[in-house]
Amino acid sequence: MRVFFMLITLGASLFMAAAHGATKAESVEFQAGDIKLNGILFRPTGAGPFPAIVALHACGGLTKNGQFRARYQDWADALTAAGYVVLFPDSFGPRGLGSQCRAHERPVRASRLRVIDADAARHWLQAQSYVVPGRISLLGWSHGGTSVLWAVRRHAAQQRNRAPDFRSAVAFYPSCRRSGVTAWSARIPTLILIGKADDWEHAGDCAQMLAGARGRSAAANLVTYPGAYHDFDRANDPVHERVGIANTAEPSGRVHVGTQPEARADAFKRVPEWFAR
Repeated sequence: MRVFFMLITLGASLFMAAAHGATKAESVEFQAGDIKLNGILFRPTGAGPFPAIVALHACGGLTKNGQFRARYQDWADALTAAGYVVLFPDSFGPRGLGSQCRAHERPVRASRLRVIDADAARHWLQAQSYVVPGRISLLGWSHGGTSVLWAVRRHAAQQRNRAPDFRSAVAFYPSCRRSGVTAWSARIPTLILIGKADDWEHAGDCAQMLAGARGRSAAANLVTYPGAYHDFDRANDPVHERVGIANTAEPSGRVHVGTQPEARADAFKRVPEWFAR
């Protein structure tokens, strides 16, 4: 399979908070290995069946102070409006964990448990009458984006069992460092979106990873946004510094995060188009 490399430049409770958004949320439970996970589910209007998306949260978790994070609500609204069922599994809360952004040793690793969680969420969706079983894609942010990269690797194919595989994937600002030196390749079309100014993870690592996968991977595209930092798709979040962040590309643990309006607008257009291919 060929890799297509593209560089684009552009000038209280877990389930109560989603009620504030435009799209109604449902709470669901499903088994992932030896643990039962909670999830927040969003559905378009109508009986379906619809295509679906498993959405993996970042290192901060799915909620903040018991409230579903606004970024995920924005994406749920946009994707359900485009005709997708969206399931956000909570990988941290059911395991008794809060934010993992400052944890150097994370018990829930992107390369292991979060891949299991993603597959469990897919299998649960495939059992629902309102979902098209063969049209489920994967989406993730930061730690969740890194989990996407591990979940789509060819060696992860054994997780598919006999059910249809993920159809395609999108990873927002993932860590590509480890994958870049472990012969990464994808078995499904995968899109990576990252800011060129990102100092939490480096766009160059992702470019190197994709270059190394040429000739042995499904289609993999990289879009980099000049002037954009980590979390560029959040709304109304001026760029600011965070300190004490673990496992960053820069050893200082000092990073910048915040909205980049042009990058955000492009991502909200590009992601549904990628999943619709």
